[in-house]
Amino acid sequence: MQWFYLVLAGGFEVVWATFMKLSHGFSRLGFTLATLAGMILSFGFLALAVKHLPLSLAYPVWTGIGAVGSIIVGVILFKDQLQPATWLFIALLVIGIVGIKVTSGD
Repeated sequence: MQWFYLVLAGGFEVVWATFMKLSHGFSRLGFTLATLAGMILSFGFLALAVKHLPLSLAYPVWTGIGAVGSIIVGVILFKDQLQPATWLFIALLVIGIVGIKVTSGD
């Protein structure tokens, strides 16, 4: 269950980062409130995950999910353009996240 909480925490990290972008510097109230809600949920699920997972595993997985998810949202929703070599490093991030999970013993 702790890994499920960790994935949810990472997903809500993507949510709050996306809404933060859409808030235009916190000048749009609805998106600002959605950003804050996403942050609370993200940190809340991370807190649940670290009750049973080592911080040394949970934190990098959480940030990795948030990073990769935000990249995907940026490319799809905001039409961000990435260099071909950047995709290699994104793949390495995914490999690192999966590697941490597979070797964690949990």
